[in-house]
Amino acid sequence: MSDPMFDLTGKVALVTGGSRGLGRVMAGAFAERGADLIIASRKADACEAAAREITGRFGVAALAVACNVSGWDDCDALIDRAYTEFGRVDVLVNNAGMSPLYPSLDQVSEALWDKVVAVNLKGPFRLTAVIGSRMAAGTGGSIINVSSVAAKHPGPAELPYAAAKAGLNALTLGFARAFGPTVRVNAIQAGPFLTDISKAWDLEAFAERARTSIALGRAGQPHEVIGAALYFASAASSFCTGAVLQLDGGAF
Repeated sequence: MSDPMFDLTGKVALVTGGSRGLGRVMAGAFAERGADLIIASRKADACEAAAREITGRFGVAALAVACNVSGWDDCDALIDRAYTEFGRVDVLVNNAGMSPLYPSLDQVSEALWDKVVAVNLKGPFRLTAVIGSRMAAGTGGSIINVSSVAAKHPGPAELPYAAAKAGLNALTLGFARAFGPTVRVNAIQAGPFLTDISKAWDLEAFAERARTSIALGRAGQPHEVIGAALYFASAASSFCTGAVLQLDGGAF
């Protein structure tokens, strides 16, 4: 039997970028502990497949919604679907993100910059502003932003992404102050995880760097995000808001 402190029975969780990677893992963990889910990502078929699997495994309701969080019209449509279907959102996870490659800093196009900031910062602002306001007007809730170690250790190959995630850290504290005392807003500042995105890495070169740049000497496994996600989503973190938790294996 799971610890009742982490029980999410009767709760409704909305996870952006929820059809794969860390978002998919977090969605499954919430469902396993009784939460109904809204799975949102850009691809409808991927959302629907994830929702079917979650319902089949855990017997909870799971709504699939195609949504590109870079546009506020899409964000508002996602919110409308969630509240029409379930009447509320108790847990919001702003997990959708992107960090495209570019050949050099002077060749970062305006379109690439705008897209990265829109997905990683603009969308989370809109979803948090609207859903957080509804939570605060109701019975409260928990908002979890998925940030990145790049916000603290920005590198030249990911500066637009790092800037957006640093902004997301700032939003975490600002919204915590705006929506307290009934809404908690926290962030998971994630390091490198071996999700589907890591398939594009040179894993041998990464492993060599990790031995000297990460205290634990390795990347994270996807399931290792679950503890932090459940902590922030549940009553276990009832006195925690405005926190940015480093989940990076001790990157330095």
